[in-house]
Amino acid sequence: MKRLAVVLFNLGGPDGPKAVKPFLFNLFNDKAIIGAPQPLRWLLAKYIAGKRTAVAQEIYAHMGGGSPIVKLTEAQAKALQKTLRGELDNVDVQVFVSMRYWHPFSQQVAENVKEFNPDHVVLLPLYPQFSTTTTESSLADWKSSAVSAGLNVVTQSVCCYPTEPGFIEAQVDLLKAGIVDAEKSKKPFRVLFSAHGLPKKIVDNKADPYPHHVEQGARAIIDLMAAQGYAVEDWKISYQSRVGPLEWIGPSTEDEIKRAGQDKKGLVILPLAFVSEHSETLVELDIEYKELADEHGVETYIRIPAVATHEKFIKGLSSLVTQTIKSAIPLCAQGQNKKLCENTDRACPHHTIG
Repeated sequence: MKRLAVVLFNLGGPDGPKAVKPFLFNLFNDKAIIGAPQPLRWLLAKYIAGKRTAVAQEIYAHMGGGSPIVKLTEAQAKALQKTLRGELDNVDVQVFVSMRYWHPFSQQVAENVKEFNPDHVVLLPLYPQFSTTTTESSLADWKSSAVSAGLNVVTQSVCCYPTEPGFIEAQVDLLKAGIVDAEKSKKPFRVLFSAHGLPKKIVDNKADPYPHHVEQGARAIIDLMAAQGYAVEDWKISYQSRVGPLEWIGPSTEDEIKRAGQDKKGLVILPLAFVSEHSETLVELDIEYKELADEHGVETYIRIPAVATHEKFIKGLSSLVTQTIKSAIPLCAQGQNKKLCENTDRACPHHTIG
């Protein structure tokens, strides 16, 4: 029987108040986040982590002191493993979880994968939209960890899946439920697709396709909604979580919330770039932005849950894995030949490691 290891990647989060500062240091010491050379980057990371620890600890206090992201990702791994085992004959499938900035780190996970002794490894970032700051950083970190662990087997990766059918169908199911709730108010509302922001220079200087992928996903959701008889005429994309003095891609979610108040519209907010709940959804969207909405007269404020272990999303992830291991060509967004994506204004790269 063949052995297949699937590794799910996410950013991770501190597991308690004492972990907040080192978590922040690891985040800002990543050259994909701060491009300054060492030792300057190390010094900047120490300074920023120290300055932001108290505020971040207050944020995580709303979630019991730490992030739920590892537990939630493990639930996704368990669901995906069950699905893959049901779809792949004579294959022993084990799904692992690897975090970028806090435990479990890629080094330990790579050692665990080696102990499993797989014939094939598929790397599956839980970032539907490719970015140099997320997918590329996680895969580069894994590559060095795999080398250090002596893991030398056939390894493929899924680079991105902004319009993967299962992902989109799961979002549509959740959005329809939110719209039904919003319609109870009998007042007009707007659908807002909120994604994590990026400094504009990362998009411009690195030709990062992230905002293009966000737009692709939002449009796919709107199109499927219409096909199912739920036409959404008033919708917008925005970006949240801006920090620091740099110019970020926009419009910002904060500005769109204020605009909704000016337009006397309610809001149904879908966190398009987050597949599990964490600080950006449970605190920023549910608490901070809700307060902002109240301040600006947004009477209806409904936040759509992350796709989490939605059956259609997990089936979509399973499909990405099976397409990858069965294909002789690199796969990208929709499991298609990379050349199809190169016809867009921002091509999505595909990484083959090993």
